[in-house]
Amino acid sequence: MGSRAAAERLLARNAALVDGEMKAKSHRLTGGEEVAFEPPEAEAALQAEDLPLRIAFEDEHLLVVDKPAGMVVHPSAGHPTGTLVHGLLGRAAGGELPERPGIVHRLDRDTSGLLVVAKSEEAYRGLRNLVRRRALERRYKALVRGRPQSRRGRIEAPIGRDRHDPTRMSLDTDSPRDAVTHFEVERLFDRHALLDVRLETGRTHQIRVHLAAIGLPVVGDPVYGVRDPGAELVRQFLHAWRLAFPHPLGGEPVEAESPLPPELQAALARFAS
Repeated sequence: MGSRAAAERLLARNAALVDGEMKAKSHRLTGGEEVAFEPPEAEAALQAEDLPLRIAFEDEHLLVVDKPAGMVVHPSAGHPTGTLVHGLLGRAAGGELPERPGIVHRLDRDTSGLLVVAKSEEAYRGLRNLVRRRALERRYKALVRGRPQSRRGRIEAPIGRDRHDPTRMSLDTDSPRDAVTHFEVERLFDRHALLDVRLETGRTHQIRVHLAAIGLPVVGDPVYGVRDPGAELVRQFLHAWRLAFPHPLGGEPVEAESPLPPELQAALARFAS
C-alpha cells in the first residue's frame, strides 16, 4: 500500500477485513489470516454533493452543523456517498485523513444534532486540543427504558471493542479506553426517563453503551438498547442538542443549540399521554 498513512486510512474507514471480519486497530496478526482490503488506487475521489444541512454557526474558521438522523458523518465501507463530508466539501478543511476534512468528533448515523467542523488547519488543531482537554461541551437528550435511582449520575467505565464481537463496543474488552458520562433526569414517565447527558470523553457509542450497562438502554437503539413499540420510532432516541466551547483561535465562547426533531417530540408526546 505504500505507507503507514494509507494503512491508517483503510482502518479508519473499516475497509480492511481479517478473515472476513472487522478487527480492532490494535489487533495483531498471528500468521495464516486472510487480510482483504480495497486498494487506495481503486477509490473514487470525493465529490461535493448538495445535501440538506442546517448550519447553526459559522465563521471563517469553523462551522457547527445540525446533522439529521440517518446521515453518516464520513465515507466508510457501505457509505461511499451521501455523507456529511460530501455535503461539506469546499467548506471544511484540515485533518489527518482526506475522507474526514475538518472532522474532530462524530455522531452515529442515527444520532441527530450538532457537530463542529474545522474550516482551516489552524482551527482543526485548536479543536483537537479542546477535545483532548475535555473543553468541548457536548450535551444530548436520550430517552431510556427504566427510571434512574437518582436525579443525577456519573458513569465511569472503560470502553473498547467487544472481545467477542468486534462490530460492537463494550465494557468487556481487551482494548479499554477511559470513558466518563454524566446524566441528569429531565423528565420521568411511567417506565421511561428523558435524560440530559453530558460527555466528558467521546468514545465510540459511549452514551449507548454506558446507559445500557446501568440498565437504562436507549429507546430505539437496535444494538445496545430496546425496540419500544410505544415510541413508534425507526431510530434511536439520541439527539446532540447543545455544543459549547471557547473559540480555538480567539477564545470567545461559541454556543449552539438544536431543538428535538419532530419524530422525537412525537415519541415524547406518546409517552406523556
